[in-house]
Amino acid sequence: MTKSIERVRCDATPAWVELQDAYAEHGAFDLRQAFDADAERFASFSQEAPYVFADLSKNLIDEATQTLLLALAEQSGLAPHRDAMFAGEKINTTEQRAVMHWLLRHPPVAKKADLRDGMKGLSAELADVHSTLKAMLAYAEKMRADSKITDVVNIGIGGSDLGPQMAVLALDSFVTQDKRFHFISNVDGHELAALLPRLKPENTLFLIASKTFTTNETMMNARSAKSWFEANGGKDIARHFAALTTNVSAAKDFGIDTTFGFWDWVGGRYSLWSAIGLPLAIAIGADGFREFLAGAHAMDEHFRTAPLAENLPVRLGLIDVWYRNFHKFTSRSIAPYHSALRRLPAYLQQLEMESNGKQVDLAGRRLPYGTSPVLWGEPGTNGQHAYFQMLHQGTDVVPVEFIAVKKARHTLAGHQPALLSNVLAQAQALMVGKVDAGGHRNFPGNRPSTFLLLEELTPASFGALIALQEHRVFVSGALWCINSFDQWGVELGKVLAKDIEPRLASGDVKGLDGSTAGLLARLKH
Repeated sequence: MTKSIERVRCDATPAWVELQDAYAEHGAFDLRQAFDADAERFASFSQEAPYVFADLSKNLIDEATQTLLLALAEQSGLAPHRDAMFAGEKINTTEQRAVMHWLLRHPPVAKKADLRDGMKGLSAELADVHSTLKAMLAYAEKMRADSKITDVVNIGIGGSDLGPQMAVLALDSFVTQDKRFHFISNVDGHELAALLPRLKPENTLFLIASKTFTTNETMMNARSAKSWFEANGGKDIARHFAALTTNVSAAKDFGIDTTFGFWDWVGGRYSLWSAIGLPLAIAIGADGFREFLAGAHAMDEHFRTAPLAENLPVRLGLIDVWYRNFHKFTSRSIAPYHSALRRLPAYLQQLEMESNGKQVDLAGRRLPYGTSPVLWGEPGTNGQHAYFQMLHQGTDVVPVEFIAVKKARHTLAGHQPALLSNVLAQAQALMVGKVDAGGHRNFPGNRPSTFLLLEELTPASFGALIALQEHRVFVSGALWCINSFDQWGVELGKVLAKDIEPRLASGDVKGLDGSTAGLLARLKH
């Protein structure tokens, strides 16, 4: 493997200073004037990538800004850092781990010599990936063919829940009609308690998704599910429970024989491609899951090989940096105009905010600039009748990412043209605005948006879309010189919860702050 180069923080580059000067000089950039001045703007700021067409022309950039942003990427060492990831180097420096979720969607090779340069040392890992994948997909097909199993319940949290839940919903048109899929994550017992009465033990398969088989919320729900199963006449835990974990012995103690593991170089929010994707594999079948992986691999290759100026994840990530650090925009709204993508905003929240919500660089120095924006959104056209008011006329400018699908998979007359006309109109309205002297009906316009278009929503195109989002997060994190692959920020609350739980029974408030002590007294069991 090649040695990883020294990374340069973006604010230490000449391009950063030039971008500051450019923003100070052209901060009042007007999209309407830009389109009037350049008849080819759409062509210049749009591009094809695997399964995804992107229109970037409604963003607050021009050729000069884009050139400076590309220089920023080059001076920060983006390309070598990307190459280090694709060579299996330990770029997750705080945990001394490689970052190889991309390997999970790499096709098999017949022999080591067939691997590209930079991957020769990963032949054993790739073989292990495909051995696990083959076993997982065989099990998925077995469960699909089992007519006695009518309900599949995935119990996980975070990446072990958001990814498969979002994906099963997104690919609903490809999901078997013979089974119902349920996702339980919240430690709040109301969620599981609402589901269990609708199930029959003899017809239910529980998938327990926890790498360590110790995740508090997951294991509490798993134990409750097991107790319900046995109390309601359930027989054969080994048949009705499977585990997605590396802790085989703990799963065995639970009564589970069927386990599928994954590796420490797979972060939870990047684990959908691993055994964590078993619910999706059961839902869409082995062939569908392989197509899903293939679509993501196509985007991986685009990100790995395309020149930076023609590299869609790079261009998106650079716009993210431009908005966050120069325009000081603090959030981005995700508006998928396809109901099956309704959980995509929540998935992208974790992907970006857990990856890049960091305040120190790789050396532990406090950063003088903002990192992850807040991501939020709802599917269109629902959002139009809710928060779009603020997008059009609010005091804050919020970049919007529209995601549309050209071809519908239903046959209802009139719906798809109405949907597509709405998404086009919203993007147009944000940009052009409308002048009203009275003020109340004034739309300032010049509000930026990105438009991502899929020809169809299929396993392959969906895989490419998710991989695109992963890589754009990598780009911004690389420029900010942070570690996008740890998540220490989720730990402190967990530690404190372990201290507080026994206090709810004992009433002991010693050492607690006044607020926590007062609340605990009111909540004491």
